[in-house]
Amino acid sequence: MSVPEQPAQAADLGVLTGLRSGKRSYYPAYVRSTERLERTVEALDGISRALVRTAEGPRALVETVVRTAAEHLQARWLLLAVADGALRAARPRFLLYADDVLIDDETRVPAEAREHLHVLRTRPWEAETPGGGPGWVRAPMTLDGEPVGGIAAQPGAGVEVADTDLAILRVLANQAAVAVHNTFLFHAAATLRGRTEELSEAAEQQARDLAARNAELAETQARLLGALQRQALDDERRRIARELHDSVTQYVLSAGMTVEVCRAELEALGGRAKEIAERLAEAKDLNRQAVERLRAAIYALHRTSQEPAGPLPVMLERLSTVHLTTDLDVRVRVEGSPQPLPPEAEQSLLRLTGEALFNSATHGKAGRALVRLRYLPETVVLTVSDDGSGDPAQLRRALRLSRATDLSGRHRGLANMVTRAEELGGRLSIRRSGMGGVLLRVEVPLPVPEIAGDQGGSR
Repeated sequence: MSVPEQPAQAADLGVLTGLRSGKRSYYPAYVRSTERLERTVEALDGISRALVRTAEGPRALVETVVRTAAEHLQARWLLLAVADGALRAARPRFLLYADDVLIDDETRVPAEAREHLHVLRTRPWEAETPGGGPGWVRAPMTLDGEPVGGIAAQPGAGVEVADTDLAILRVLANQAAVAVHNTFLFHAAATLRGRTEELSEAAEQQARDLAARNAELAETQARLLGALQRQALDDERRRIARELHDSVTQYVLSAGMTVEVCRAELEALGGRAKEIAERLAEAKDLNRQAVERLRAAIYALHRTSQEPAGPLPVMLERLSTVHLTTDLDVRVRVEGSPQPLPPEAEQSLLRLTGEALFNSATHGKAGRALVRLRYLPETVVLTVSDDGSGDPAQLRRALRLSRATDLSGRHRGLANMVTRAEELGGRLSIRRSGMGGVLLRVEVPLPVPEIAGDQGGSR
């Protein structure tokens, strides 16, 4: 036994289907309801097509919504407008469908639609008024429960607008509002993503620029260190040149003059004294050669004073060229990976080498000398060997005697070199070289300690 249909349920069914009674008009009402249902399905399909076009931009979306709504109502014209101040990023602000033409120019809006445009823009809440005026309908467009515009339309001739049609218009309008807002967010996110990529590229470029600046800074620091080394080398060359010119050369000249005076007096005496005078002539020639070599050394010091400084191996190579003015042939050999030492330490080793080569040329009468610099993991070893006539045992005895009797602290010669080595935390040793002469060896531990100043120079 069937349950009698409740009046409220019958009313709802009538609204949905358009069937109001079981009279003879039932079939025509059914046909109209079927047609309305088909249009509703088509409208829903149009809504789905509109929603999937969100990424194409707001205009494509609004055009699809307007066309879908116009087709559903078979409208002569249909207007979708956004209220002033709402959805500020939405474009276009309104769109009118008229005779299959889309219009967004207000000057082309016909007078019959202009009033509705004004209402939707300025008083969008009035679009919520049920029903409509003669020959037109309106539906609100809301977002988060607030009116943000609406749809107004003039349905086609013979089209009856039912509640379902108004519901479809509201669905289309609301979906348009949400989709337009989402489209704005989508494009804003795309813009931000592009901006982020630009900022990322800018950050990478800045990182590359910073790396280049760091490289330039490192190069500048290296040049500054070179300038400091060059300044220290120039100061030392000037000091040595001045000392040679002002003291040593003057003493040698004075000694030569004294020898010449004595030689002349002895020669005037005749006899045995004349023979002694002839032997003093050889001393005069030796004195003259000494003066010439001193002058050549002073010239060499001044001539190379403007050359750029460099690490210790480079400065040793330059030092070897100073002895081209003598008969000493100097070769420099570097082993291991060179590493920078404190400037004062490199200058101390350089001066020690120069003093050793001077001894080889002057006292050892050497013709060849080898300067060998070895960089080991924990030490730096410097050796100067020659083929001269020096006796290592005699030199060691002279060194012990010099250090024991030098109570005033005035270190000279070998004692001066020992002092330089000790200031660097190292030690100096003397033995026979493989070349037949003397081998002087200095071993300095790494890292080399900083030294306060030059305390081992000749004074």
